[in-house]
This record gives sequence, C-alpha cells and structure tokens, in this order.
Amino acid sequence: MNVSQTMETEEDLLTCLHIKLYHPQQTSKGLYSLLPLGNRRRHSAEDPLRLGRDAQACTFALVDPRVSRKQMALHAYRTPQSPDMLFTIQNLTQRGRLSVNSSTLNYLEKMDLPAKALIRFGEYEMLIIREPGEAKGSFEVELEVLTVSPSKETCMFVPSTTPVMDTGSRVMNGLPASLRTQGPLETDETQLCYS
Repeated sequence: MNVSQTMETEEDLLTCLHIKLYHPQQTSKGLYSLLPLGNRRRHSAEDPLRLGRDAQACTFALVDPRVSRKQMALHAYRTPQSPDMLFTIQNLTQRGRLSVNSSTLNYLEKMDLPAKALIRFGEYEMLIIREPGEAKGSFEVELEVLTVSPSKETCMFVPSTTPVMDTGSRVMNGLPASLRTQGPLETDETQLCYS
C-alpha cells in the first residue's frame, strides 16, 4: 500500500461536536473570553474534554466564579457494533446538578450523550450536536455563543404544573360545525413546549 493512502488527509471528516453556549448575562460579563469561539479544534479521543472554571485542569474554561473548577467532562468511545464515535457526559461537580435533556446527573454520574442534547448547569444552557464523521483517534470541537436560549428556540419537553391545552385542531377540522364549537377535547398536564 502506498504511504499517501495510509496517511490521514485534510479531507477526512472527523466527528465534530458543535457546542452552542448560552447564559442570560453573557453580553455583560465576558464569560467566554477564554474560549476559542468559531474555530474547529481537534481533540484527542483518549483524553476527556473537560469544561469548568480552571483553565489548567480543563480543556475549555469559563470566566465565572459560580462555575465549578471542573464542571463536566465528555468522554469519547466506540463500540464493536458501530463505526461511529460516541460520547458520555459526566458531572464533575459536587456543588450542583447537571441535566441532560430531562435527566439529572449528580456528582460523578455519567450517561450516554445523545446526538442532540440540551445540557443545563447553573444558569448555563449548552446545546451539543454530534456531527458524525470518521471515527479515528481524534474528533473536532466547535464552540459558538447563542443569542437566544436553546430551550426556547427548540421544542424541549420539561415537567410543568401548568396544563397545556390541546385544541384538537387536526381532529376537529373533519367534524361537523356543531361539534367543533365545544372547545378543547383534552389537556396534557405533563408537558410544556416553549415556542
């Protein structure tokens, strides 16, 4: 085999984690001044990708005294059944919880990271989207700041005490006018969708 065929080329598309950050006071505080925003960075799959306040111990650091020294870690892995690079997320702080979509992780707990996940800790929200690529010894990370909360931009289900009314509009359009005037057919008290 030719040496040029075995070398990794620039054209190889590595798995990429798109990490989109949001904090309600991000414009006034310079929270992201240590982050390489807008640039793809290559990261070794052997090393956990850590996020926290400590720039020495973490891959990416936030300038915020309310963030733990080590807040969370992403670990890359592969399975024999899949050629894709997958990730787990782990909560590294004893001071607070980390939520992944609707699941809560306590200190040192970890779970598989879905292809699209909304992560919350403190007042921070992170939308992490995994773009599949070649599963090699490294992956890429691209960080950006969102101007709108991802939980309000996307439809994420959260527990609610306020019922959400279902108008039954799809069902009612086929009914006679006398039945359509009766109002909502049902309510769902467990889900709230931000729009």
